[in-house]
Amino acid sequence: MTPLNTQQDRLAFDYTMVGEPVWNRIEFARDVLPLEDNFLLHAGPPFEEEPPTRPILNSACVAAVYDGLADDLDTAEKMILNGDIKLFPAQDFNVVTPLAAVVSPSMPLQTIYDAHRGLVRTFSPINGGNAPAARLGLKSMKVVEHLKWLNSEFAETLASSLAEGISLIPIASQSLAMGDDCHGRTAQATRILTGELMDRSEGSINTRCMAFFSNCPSLFLNLWMAATKCLLVLGENVPKSSLITSAGGNGRKVGIKLSSDPDKWFTTDAKPPKGPFDVDVPNSRALGAIGDSALVDIYGLGAMVIHLDPVIHQKMTPFLPSDFPDIRKNLMTGDHIGFQGLGIKLGITAQRVVELKKCPVVSLGIIDKDGLEGRLGGGMYDMPYSLFEKALKQMERHDDEE
Repeated sequence: MTPLNTQQDRLAFDYTMVGEPVWNRIEFARDVLPLEDNFLLHAGPPFEEEPPTRPILNSACVAAVYDGLADDLDTAEKMILNGDIKLFPAQDFNVVTPLAAVVSPSMPLQTIYDAHRGLVRTFSPINGGNAPAARLGLKSMKVVEHLKWLNSEFAETLASSLAEGISLIPIASQSLAMGDDCHGRTAQATRILTGELMDRSEGSINTRCMAFFSNCPSLFLNLWMAATKCLLVLGENVPKSSLITSAGGNGRKVGIKLSSDPDKWFTTDAKPPKGPFDVDVPNSRALGAIGDSALVDIYGLGAMVIHLDPVIHQKMTPFLPSDFPDIRKNLMTGDHIGFQGLGIKLGITAQRVVELKKCPVVSLGIIDKDGLEGRLGGGMYDMPYSLFEKALKQMERHDDEE
């Protein structure tokens, strides 16, 4: 077995540290991604021989009807299950999508680019807010209708307010100082962001869009997911580096990728997050870990900085590992200049996880595996140790063969 190489891990992390993610455009997926008309993108690793989990299948039906691939939701489901419509992991296309939300070719995406390396671009759909949102995994024409408005009138409002673009790290850093964690809580970041958009719009935003701004505290989340992906893409392709550059769940499997081999998913079974339910259904209805938002925590924010909000920290303490303070203190790789003064470090490597036998924690929404209730609550998900061990052994085996 090759010796552990902290130098390569540090190099990969340093590449991510100098990134400057900027949101500068709204672009249609088909115009910026190599998608066929019948391609749909979902969170987490691929579904291989097995069918998609019900919430993702529901959202894929919604996306198919939205795109005109099927006339109704039931027809769309048949087309997906027989392979006429194909599902792929969004992160394989540098797209990140929350929970069960599915991206289709005609959907507008928020485009993030690295201001220092303009060729690096990542994407996310617009956050659906508290309306019947696609991320909740419901098979409903109400979700289709909401997508039509969100991706037309509201998307046009966002695009017209962007001007030269908005740098996202300053917003994230300021919001963290105000108690956000940039994943489970993004209310302060959204307030800062919407204030900037309103200033740039010079009063041209209509009443319906203004109301949506006011009732969408997670608007910043999808942008920050894409910003995190942008930073991690910069750390890819460093030989012998175990920096984790992709992470997510599809409800059945949870997976990660390493810098040294950014095309390879390592997966294991996904257990449900642990947390309180907001609705009266049995615990057995909780879907396994789902969503690309796990990237935020894998880079070091989200649950890894939950202590910045004492109220949420206290509420979630029963669902955190007993050694969580040690995990948060010792697992991370280094500082980021954009978050100075906050006392946080970023970057997680498989090597460090295996060395310490301590795993990162991710804050995730809990959704109904039957696709009927949508969101059941929010909770904490302990990433499985076996996942990092498997990835590290595979990397070391590959190094030994060279």
